[in-house]
Amino acid sequence: MKQLLYCLLVVLFAPPLAAADMRFNMTPGVTEISGKVYHLHMTILYICCAIGLVVFGVMIYAMINHRKSKGAVASHFHESTKVEIAWTILPFIILILMAIPATKTLIAMEDPSDADLTVKVTGSQWKWHYSYFDQDIDFYSILATPRAQIDGTETKGEHYLLEVDKPLVLPINRKIRFLMTSEDVIHSWWVPAFAVKKDANPGFINEAWTRIDKPGIYRGQCAELCGKDHGFMPIVVQAIPEAEFEAWVTEQKQAAGAAAEAAQAALSQTLSKDDLMTQGEQVYLGHCAACHQPNGEGLQGVFPHLKGSPIATGPLSGHLEIVLNGKTGTAMQAFSKQLTAQEIAAVITYERNAWGNNTGDAVQAKDVNEHMNGSAGTQAPATAPANTTPTPAPTTEPAAVVDSATIVDPASLPTLTHEALMAEGETVYTTTCAACHQLTGAGIPPAFPALAGSAIATGPVANHLDIVMHGKTGTAMQAFGKQLSPQQLAAVITYERNAWGNNTGDTVQPADIASHGQ
Repeated sequence: MKQLLYCLLVVLFAPPLAAADMRFNMTPGVTEISGKVYHLHMTILYICCAIGLVVFGVMIYAMINHRKSKGAVASHFHESTKVEIAWTILPFIILILMAIPATKTLIAMEDPSDADLTVKVTGSQWKWHYSYFDQDIDFYSILATPRAQIDGTETKGEHYLLEVDKPLVLPINRKIRFLMTSEDVIHSWWVPAFAVKKDANPGFINEAWTRIDKPGIYRGQCAELCGKDHGFMPIVVQAIPEAEFEAWVTEQKQAAGAAAEAAQAALSQTLSKDDLMTQGEQVYLGHCAACHQPNGEGLQGVFPHLKGSPIATGPLSGHLEIVLNGKTGTAMQAFSKQLTAQEIAAVITYERNAWGNNTGDAVQAKDVNEHMNGSAGTQAPATAPANTTPTPAPTTEPAAVVDSATIVDPASLPTLTHEALMAEGETVYTTTCAACHQLTGAGIPPAFPALAGSAIATGPVANHLDIVMHGKTGTAMQAFGKQLSPQQLAAVITYERNAWGNNTGDTVQPADIASHGQ
């Protein structure tokens, strides 16, 4: 009987004790924190196994040796003070022993201080946006799995739904602080190898950190149900040595400069309709088809159709406006900061001529730029002549937005009313600034200062312009001179100087932005 008991105990508890080598167990990861989490997990598992061994061992021993067939008579010890104290004190001691290492690990996980690099992670349906503070680098990371694999017409690859067009690149052996937020609904940034899983909530900033020990490519996913394509927003992190990271930063800045030059050159190019349609289809499938569907029919009641829609077949200005600036209160995002003028021109041309829309419009990059600067007319652009020699389409690699103050003539910019600036400024503030400074302007001191009654928002306009356009080194305040147009900058600064009781009465115009610092 005893041998049978021993065999039963081995069968019950051998798998948990060998869990460290099982492929379904938690892995040690590649960071100090992930190692601590792994060891905490294993420690708690072994404690639970020991408790189970004792409890079930006593139960089985009692059932075998104190069964009725052996003439055993049950003892009665109701209201025993010793027993009551024992089964109160022992679990309490066990919980304390478990809580000590757990608390140490949790405290270490929540300490992002003294970081060497800060990266802002913004989730949106359904992509990630990464901004490197003090590096002037930001980009969107989008699912790169071919549509044919998703539709099942091609064999699924090794990293199906876990591959992106641009990975987050980080240096090893440096402490990286993450600031997590969202543009729309709740997302969750999760990379198991780092033991980092933090919610990205709209209007709030959450913090996390990591220090990667080994170079490599590490993958994760959004871990919060965030809508229809929740399973289509993977995370890919490429960890590289510090020297390679510095070279990558230099390369990215050079590429941004070249892309800015290409974007500027595109404003003087006239592409054929066929070239625009080809490029536009690629942009549409990569950025729009998730909601509006590849066939342009959308999802009824959720995402509107583009096939035969009044937007895609109506006035061009309305189509440009909604693609560039989005639509408040809906899932339609603003793509003015996500795509170049050339890409926007191409995708609008595609939407206005695909699926039988056949408007004949061929939108050029200059038309997009003119609309962004408030000087576009209401007429649709003429279709490119059939005998026009096509200009080679520029690369579809997303380009940084050029600092509008360096390329826009202040005299060409519109003069807007105070009310119009306040209305637009509130929209820009809500989508761009409220995550840090809060909708009420109260901020989250000391990390993010208040704007209500602040010295910046109520002091000299020049100081306010400078910090919004150029940021502030050593803080989380980014430079928005390359992210927003002169009109958007003028609007948001006007709003900040007059909202929440600031009431300075100042009205900042786009021309003030373009001429600032010249």
